Amino acid sequence: MKLRLQKPLVVFDLETTGLDLVKDRIIQISYIKVYPNGNEVRGNEIVNPGKPIPEAVAVLTGITDDDVVGKPTFKDIASGLYEEFKGCDFAGFNSNHFDIPMLAEEFLRAGIDFNFSKCRLVDAQTIYHKMERRNLAAAYKFYCGRNMEEDFEAHRADQDTEATYRVLMGILDKYNPETEPEPERQLINDISFLADFSRQNNNVDFAGRIVWGEVKDKNGKTITDKDGNPKLTEVFNFGKHKGEPVTSVLKYDPGYYSWILTGDFTYNTKQVLTRIKLRESKFM
Repeated sequence: MKLRLQKPLVVFDLETTGLDLVKDRIIQISYIKVYPNGNEVRGNEIVNPGKPIPEAVAVLTGITDDDVVGKPTFKDIASGLYEEFKGCDFAGFNSNHFDIPMLAEEFLRAGIDFNFSKCRLVDAQTIYHKMERRNLAAAYKFYCGRNMEEDFEAHRADQDTEATYRVLMGILDKYNPETEPEPERQLINDISFLADFSRQNNNVDFAGRIVWGEVKDKNGKTITDKDGNPKLTEVFNFGKHKGEPVTSVLKYDPGYYSWILTGDFTYNTKQVLTRIKLRESKFM
């Protein structure tokens, strides 16, 4: 279906060195500028971020440090993009949460104040999530083939528990490796596998104040195990010691532990930190 537009719409996507709006940079920007008359103009730029591209990002995007050698920085192309984008609305996938904020940061770093507040911003992911519900009732309908209200009373914990159990069994039936031909859509009927598949973050505590981070040697290189996987350790994810291993901070700044225990942190965070401290005390 043709879009009904009052002014040009820029449908765009970014690849970046990471997800930190302050520290990370754009390495690719691609867009389709759609005019009200239906005409389309496409653009694609590989951008030199001025910093090393992490290996994980290179594997994910296919863009390496060699690929950006000799390419323009964002500052080099910023004025051209400004001219191309001014007066336009924008659309993307998860763009309101990440791509628009990142693009705004890059424009500001280049000395250009692009006022996105004057643009209409369409996020296809948000529309998708609102139109295709992701609650228990929607899952029950999808995996069990029945409306939840036909089988259960609404908002009863015991009823929701039974429905969740049926949904889980329905998930395993639908993505059974014996019947699902696409490998990427196959799920192993194993709790360890399902727990790993369900994980959405690298938190050690539920609040995310402590996360898993890669162990580095004195040269900053990641240390791997015998299988080649990065060794992990607990690191602080906030405050003055953000990014530092918890075990190191406990040794050279023991007062930090006391500050957290008496501070406005969740009991779970304090519990996790205490367990790490007790574990390390056995080796001191």
